[in-house]
Amino acid sequence: MTPAAAPASASLHDIPYPHLFAPLDLGFTRLRNRILMGSMHTGLEDRARDFPKLAAYFAERAAGGAGLIVTGGFAPNVVGWLTPFGGKLSWPWEVARHRPVTRAVHEHGAKICLQLLHAGRYGYHPLQVAPSKLKAPINPFTPRALSARGVERQIAAFASAAARAREAGYDGVEVMGSEGYLINQFTAPRSNRREDAWGGSAEKRMRFAVETVRRVREACGPDFILIYRLSLLDLVEDGNAWDEIVAQAQAVEAAGATIINSGIGWHEARVPTIATSVPRAAFAGITARLKPHVSLPLVAVNRINMPEVAEGVLAGGQADLVSLARPLLADPEWPAKARAGRAHAINTCIACNQACLDHVFENKRASCLVNPRAVAETELNYPPAAVRKRIAVVGAGPAGLACATVAAQRGHAVVLFDAAAEIGGQFNLAKTIPGKEEFHETLRYFRHRIEETGVELRLGTRAGPEQLAGFDEVVLATGIVPRKVEFPGSDHPSVVSYLDVLGGRATAAGRVAVIGAGGIGFDVAEFLVQEGPSPSLDPARWRAEWGVDFEGGGRGGLARPRPEPPAREVWLLQRSPGRPGARLGKTTGWIHRATLKAKGVKMIGGVEYLGVDDEGLRIRVEGGEPQLLPVGTVVVCAGQEPRRELQAQLQAAGFAAPVHLIGGADVAAELDAKRAIAQGSRLAAGF
Repeated sequence: MTPAAAPASASLHDIPYPHLFAPLDLGFTRLRNRILMGSMHTGLEDRARDFPKLAAYFAERAAGGAGLIVTGGFAPNVVGWLTPFGGKLSWPWEVARHRPVTRAVHEHGAKICLQLLHAGRYGYHPLQVAPSKLKAPINPFTPRALSARGVERQIAAFASAAARAREAGYDGVEVMGSEGYLINQFTAPRSNRREDAWGGSAEKRMRFAVETVRRVREACGPDFILIYRLSLLDLVEDGNAWDEIVAQAQAVEAAGATIINSGIGWHEARVPTIATSVPRAAFAGITARLKPHVSLPLVAVNRINMPEVAEGVLAGGQADLVSLARPLLADPEWPAKARAGRAHAINTCIACNQACLDHVFENKRASCLVNPRAVAETELNYPPAAVRKRIAVVGAGPAGLACATVAAQRGHAVVLFDAAAEIGGQFNLAKTIPGKEEFHETLRYFRHRIEETGVELRLGTRAGPEQLAGFDEVVLATGIVPRKVEFPGSDHPSVVSYLDVLGGRATAAGRVAVIGAGGIGFDVAEFLVQEGPSPSLDPARWRAEWGVDFEGGGRGGLARPRPEPPAREVWLLQRSPGRPGARLGKTTGWIHRATLKAKGVKMIGGVEYLGVDDEGLRIRVEGGEPQLLPVGTVVVCAGQEPRRELQAQLQAAGFAAPVHLIGGADVAAELDAKRAIAQGSRLAAGF
């Protein structure tokens, strides 16, 4: 249930975040606050049968207090598709399916804009078109270069689609001019090699953008929100220069834009922009730099995930609105909770990308690691239980926490056991990794949920058959034990488990070899090369590490990266041949590989472990000659096994109550908080 918002008559001085909840008058319409739910593709946009689910998804965010919502991208024509048969609004019969979406949002007092996104050379299909015949490095398809007549057809398609959006009940559109999509491809010399009226000089390159805005305004009239998503930092070579970006902003303002939304980075850029290792509000400064040059409201974006961060951006005059895309995926009630002074109750986006962007780029429906109900609002719900049960949950890691709190929310009497002195399980290790400090927020949220839902928490308690007697259901979320490796010297004192290193029970001495290059191995390597506060907590240090320039010195906002020296020398090894980290997350794996490469970590596949002795680790790489790695510590990250001793004890005792395995206790192949939280939540929804 959505928390009650403050009364309309309440003074903004009585609200915890007065700048965030100040209305914004656009002249012809008024936004109730400064919270824009940023565009995010969910997968529901692509099929007419999914639009009722899309309406429920947006309705929940509107009810939660968002001021203005922007949909995922819809192509203005077939050649602009992101994927074949993807979301599109170009034909008259496509209008009707949108009306339930806009009606659902308006019923809850929010406004909604449709994003018009022409993929250009990012379209994953053979029909793609672009300013020039230049293939994107992240796409196997080569685009067809548009003729002058073809350029005009694309602009007309934008205007026609915008008019259909108005007909469907949208309050406006967002014209996607950033992130390396078609309009951005026209503005940047990297992808525009034309020498006609649509390329060459900066003025000609931005003509497509300006003309699109002008035609959309003509087609939709003056009382229609027109957001232009402007790339403030392309973060690619031969991107736009700062003076060209300012000129483009001023030109689209003159052409009829209502709001300018910040765009940061192309999809082919090799600088992270929204991952958890990016500092909070890391890019608000570049939005602030544009502010003196235009009079339109500006939107700050990326890694603004808590109310105090958003309020700071607005109070500091860096922007007029803040964009929250994934934060409202994680918690649709974010605005209402913030307005009511309940920021501690927010389920914070940790920017992991695992269930949202990774899913989208794998052509799956988006969801959220910390909120499995996201984009499943019509399928996964937690109604009051018909029969109240006594439920025992053993293990207060992510799976157990989700299961216990959802079951208690539904009215069951839940006791949560854990032998440790604090909740969190593997999250307590994850939060120690540089760049994963956001995991603290998830644990803060679950501590609140335990109290709010009335879960009885028994820490420091090792549950056995005696403690679990009398319960109607028993859930084992007992986690994992590290898999042991056997090779000569594996019992040497220098060989330690990742649990001991991350838990502070073992100190890595001197040079270090990490055995196992899965997600845990990469995390351990990042932990070992960083000592002291992480650059993720310091935007200036982070920009220096990755080479991000806010001063306009070079094209695309790029500077020479200046990574800080590593704390120690590290080898990251795996038995299987090939590149270590190939199975990491689709949108974040490259970040981890690049981070370790910049720190000088030697990543080697196809390794045979010959033994450990006082001189170090002896290995052979892909059948070559034996070699010695002169390390003082060998950290084993060679996988996990499910911890199921308690299940065996319950079976031996003839336990009558149903026993359920979730999380790592069920599947321990790779630690997977996304699966654990979803599995725990869905199990509890069925009790």
